[in-house]
Amino acid sequence: MKPSKLLTALTLSVFLCGGAAQVLAKGSADAQTVSSAKASAEGLQWRDFDSEVFAQAKRENKLILLDLEAVWCHWCHVMAEETYRDPDVIKALQRKFICVRVDQDSRPDLSNKYEQFGWPATIIFNADGRELLKHAGYINPGEMRKILKETVANADKKGADLLAAQAAVKPAAGADVLNKGQKTDDYSGLLPAVKEKLIAKHKAGYDTKYGGWSSYQKFLDFDSAEYAISRGLAGDKDEAAQARGALDGELNLLDPAFGGLYQYSTDGDWQHPHFEKVMAIQCEGLRLYCQGYMAYGDEKYLQAARSIEAFLSDFLRSPDGAYYTSQDADLKQGEHSGEYFKLGRAERLKEGLPRIDKHIYSRENGLAINALTYLYRATGEKKYLDKAIAAAQWIEANRSLKDSPGGFRHDAEDKAGPYLSDTLAMGRAYLSLYEVTADRSWLAKARLCADFMGRHFQVDNQPGFVTAQPETGSDSRGHGHLVVLAPQPLLDENVMASRFANLLYQYTGAAAYKDYGLRALRFLCQPLVVNQRQIFVAGILLADGENHSLPLHVTITGGKGDAEAAALFARAIRLTPVYKRVEWYDRAEGALPNADTELPELPRAAAFSCGDGRCSRPVYSPEDLVKMVDRLTQAAAGGEAAVR
Repeated sequence: MKPSKLLTALTLSVFLCGGAAQVLAKGSADAQTVSSAKASAEGLQWRDFDSEVFAQAKRENKLILLDLEAVWCHWCHVMAEETYRDPDVIKALQRKFICVRVDQDSRPDLSNKYEQFGWPATIIFNADGRELLKHAGYINPGEMRKILKETVANADKKGADLLAAQAAVKPAAGADVLNKGQKTDDYSGLLPAVKEKLIAKHKAGYDTKYGGWSSYQKFLDFDSAEYAISRGLAGDKDEAAQARGALDGELNLLDPAFGGLYQYSTDGDWQHPHFEKVMAIQCEGLRLYCQGYMAYGDEKYLQAARSIEAFLSDFLRSPDGAYYTSQDADLKQGEHSGEYFKLGRAERLKEGLPRIDKHIYSRENGLAINALTYLYRATGEKKYLDKAIAAAQWIEANRSLKDSPGGFRHDAEDKAGPYLSDTLAMGRAYLSLYEVTADRSWLAKARLCADFMGRHFQVDNQPGFVTAQPETGSDSRGHGHLVVLAPQPLLDENVMASRFANLLYQYTGAAAYKDYGLRALRFLCQPLVVNQRQIFVAGILLADGENHSLPLHVTITGGKGDAEAAALFARAIRLTPVYKRVEWYDRAEGALPNADTELPELPRAAAFSCGDGRCSRPVYSPEDLVKMVDRLTQAAAGGEAAVR
């Protein structure tokens, strides 16, 4: 089956791809050479996506076709080899279109904007930047000829219809739950009726037959799984069962020979995988299996996490310790490789390897660093922490914006940007490194990322954070620039931004970060946003819940060289709650960054649970720490049940 639409919850997804004009690029050094040779062979002149393409379209009285693809995508390869080599398609495109090809991994702004269409995605614009057509998935030559003919014939009419539709737009269903006279910018949380609606969507979206929160295309939705784990730990047995069902289903997509996760399965079950291995899927899957292992103690989840990390180390880790982007679905591009992926490791290696995209992106490395900290939490094995730190150091040395701390280039050179997703992924990675090391230098770097986010990705009078830095002189509606080029706030990025900023506030006490978390949440709570998805809504629930509650707060006291304190800290970072704040207070380093509680000076290392300005009695062993947290968690779950 040809995939037409794939939603993921990171869909940081995401998240998942963007880039320079290439299908067969072997790396950044030869990408343009390969792309140019391919364009020449096809008879089409592919160009990059920028504002000049619209000026060119006006001069030449043409439309613009954007081929948004992924270098690892089987049907992208097929479409490039068949559809765009068809003589009649070539003639139609040369006559009335400017052709633009973008590897979505290299352009997070375009990737995130059109991710709901899957790859390949085909978008046709007029010279004013209005979208005349958006098509999800593979288009065969005959269908493409028809699309091009009809779009040209109806271009003027479609543009007029779009303007009329925009003028006549009405509030989405559910907007009436707002209080009368209340503006969406004025509230900072989900109203009760909206929250209940989202919970109902989350529950109804679960596949009771096969597990997971999707039907035809099966994959692990990260936010949904994390929300279910969190609710399960709070006492909801149904959510716990759904979390385990999703994690168990995803095990079917674990490559038994090379390790790593295939991206998804078709046909409504877990038995028809598409074989590409995308970095975001590996990293978030690794993180979720570690969370599942820490929550349920099931060894198969830890084995899955180790298998994913082994794939990253064997195939996607550069000699310098940074991480590449993806492994292709095809051994030979455009040819199904199902028989190849049935082979064992040795037999596959004799046949060769699917191509590795050796671009090194800040976003993907941030995801990898964060995931590796979870494997370190789950196992205590320092080799995983060392790999996370090595990747962080490489990105700092090679991708950071030297004149603007906290910002990063996406690639070695960017055609646009900076992008929110790079700063977010690295900010979350730094905060995770602080959580598992208590090294305050990582916290300082996380703060720089949040500060950069606040300076570069806000638009006045608009909630949320936009996906890329707005051009000077343009607002969120693109005044002074083409609307299609104006960066927009996106759901998944604002979920991550809200959760990251709020947790950073918990660790630092800096009010600006609390405001950032609520700013992103205000965007997520708008009716048009909460109604845009029917299934994958758990990220909004996570962000709302965390911004309006305190995390489990555990503080270890004792010197950094104290073995008892180190043992307590190692156990604390493995605690099961998803939303937690773990700190290590060594008096030699001065007050904690957020000194919101007063801790007694004791003659030996101890652990406290703190909240609302108060701390529990001290405990002195890892076993007693777990018992204390279990009591607190059960009490909190009982209180919540009573309220509900």
